[in-house]
Amino acid sequence: MSRKVIVLSEVRDQTLRNVSFEAIAAGKVVAEGGEVVAVLLGHGVNSLTDQLFHYGADRVRVIDNDQLKTYTPDGFSQAFLAVLEEEKPEGIVIGHTALGKDLAPKIASRLQSGLISDVTDIEVAGGHIVFTRPIYSGKAFEKKIVTDGVTFVTIRPNNIAPLEADSTLTGEVAEVSVEIKDLRTIVKDVVRKASAGVDLSEAKVVVAGGRGVKSMDGFEPLKELATVLGGAVGASRGACDADYCDYSLQIGQTGKVITPDLYIACGISGAIQHLAGMSNSKVIVAINKDPEANIFKIADYGIVGDLFEVVPLLTEEFKKLKVHS
Repeated sequence: MSRKVIVLSEVRDQTLRNVSFEAIAAGKVVAEGGEVVAVLLGHGVNSLTDQLFHYGADRVRVIDNDQLKTYTPDGFSQAFLAVLEEEKPEGIVIGHTALGKDLAPKIASRLQSGLISDVTDIEVAGGHIVFTRPIYSGKAFEKKIVTDGVTFVTIRPNNIAPLEADSTLTGEVAEVSVEIKDLRTIVKDVVRKASAGVDLSEAKVVVAGGRGVKSMDGFEPLKELATVLGGAVGASRGACDADYCDYSLQIGQTGKVITPDLYIACGISGAIQHLAGMSNSKVIVAINKDPEANIFKIADYGIVGDLFEVVPLLTEEFKKLKVHS
């Protein structure tokens, strides 16, 4: 049964996040041959519509409003609900990002709809669309289907591959006029503590440090390795609590949950709370002086040694590979 599916496109610094394209791919599966409509919220975002078509959107609805420059729950929910009321979709897909985790439950409540959150895989089996999501901090997975009402899901970044971009694709762009009013929250300024570069939640490679880095300066070799690999730097809660880095880098049950292609854990013991945030990484490399460290139990590759000796060696070898490639 074909469906109309609404996909929320997420913008950061006037750039579409990769999860927006992943959401379109997920929307295609949910639509089962139906229409995928991308919704673009923000200010000065009209120039981004072409990319959404290139990655498979059939139509794009834009709400360009200066009150949507930065995310607020009231502003975005008013704008998104206005589109939903017009389109009356059978499916909704949003990224399971900080924005999505805040917005999706509010929208589901207003629609009196169910919500399947943190989806890592979507497949069609037995005549049903089956959604897979982790439970018990990633120790197990459950499969869910929707039998009635709107199919509303959030997808975990880096799990559902976007469609191959086709620059010849185009479609209809329609602007929606919405009066954003009665805002309870107004953002005056945004102060970013995270380092510039690759977004940790969407990075294909993550180099993370724990208490074993010993100091703020101890993160410098990790940053260099991450730069060579085109990745991002992360941290365990222990490293954040010790003031070695900012909490914006925290990975774990109370931090960011990530699924990179390569995760390099440096001086991280492997507490269960940390594993909950990175155990689904495709390849895990652990570097630790303690051969009994818990991180080695889930690592694909383990190096028993001093990270301050091992990480620079790895960095030099990767530099050589880049020169010869």
